[in-house]
Amino acid sequence: MGSTPKETDLRDAAYIPDGRTAVSLSQLIDMQHKAHGFRFASPHTINSVMMGRHKSRTRGRGLNFEELRQYRLGDDIRSMDWKVTNRTGKPHVRVYSEERERRVMLVVDQRSAMLFGSTRVMKSVAAAELTALAAWRSLDAGDRVGALIFNDHEIAEVRPHRSRTQIMRMLSVLQRHNVELLDSTRINTDQTATVVNGDQLNHVLTELNALAGHDMQIVLVTDLYGADNKTEELIAQLSRHNDVMLGFIYDPMEAKLPDAGRLAVSDGRMQLEIDTKDRELQKKYAYAFEQRLERAHKFLQAYHVPVFPISTAEPIEEQLQQLMQGGVV
Repeated sequence: MGSTPKETDLRDAAYIPDGRTAVSLSQLIDMQHKAHGFRFASPHTINSVMMGRHKSRTRGRGLNFEELRQYRLGDDIRSMDWKVTNRTGKPHVRVYSEERERRVMLVVDQRSAMLFGSTRVMKSVAAAELTALAAWRSLDAGDRVGALIFNDHEIAEVRPHRSRTQIMRMLSVLQRHNVELLDSTRINTDQTATVVNGDQLNHVLTELNALAGHDMQIVLVTDLYGADNKTEELIAQLSRHNDVMLGFIYDPMEAKLPDAGRLAVSDGRMQLEIDTKDRELQKKYAYAFEQRLERAHKFLQAYHVPVFPISTAEPIEEQLQQLMQGGVV
């Protein structure tokens, strides 16, 4: 595991965060006041994301009586209520719930591919905002929260703890990565184009498999750049013993290239002119996005991993509330 990076004084950074192209620490702290009105719920697991020290749906001989219901195939015979069974003539079991503390691991993509945005914010900023909301919501629920924050060449680990101090440390590390992502394009005079490390996603998931163990809530926040068959295998391994969710970050312009004629695009160092009216280019552009989105949905179908799409165009908390109303989170 890469060591946690040393804290830096962002007041001396070459770029002052504007909240759109780079996130500020105060912006992430303010997310605490927006972390309500939604929850993340996995349709197949016994717990919901961010539920923390709430009553779990673990079926068994727990601490608190929850309900009496008819026997179902697979129920523990030791939970049988023989008095009710004899009286009704139908097998009944007593169901209990228990108090459980959860470990939540937030896995956040801050690679150079995330430095893209056409409307409200960059994808990297949207990912940071979503992470902050998840962190504050988890802390409020009494969970132990940690993070793996990765860019093209580094993985920063913040171990799960249940404290505001730990959340602040996590957000500081996240904000530093976010600002450095933009600073790298502003300060570096090397004219070599930015190379996105597509393998880094699998590196992170490999290390996460070694860390996670069992019964951890894992929230992946990424645009899935570089995802391949190995990515699916690694997520499948994680989902066998943990609750995994995927926050798929995207920008509306990624889905469809605007028909705006010739445009100059830049990564901050290199500039390229493209003809957006080129039909072949439009098709290839849309196909690349559709492939990533299809892979995201494949995770949901094959491994029962809930996928919630997050756009850069709208406030994150509003999208989560809309998704909750639609039964997604």
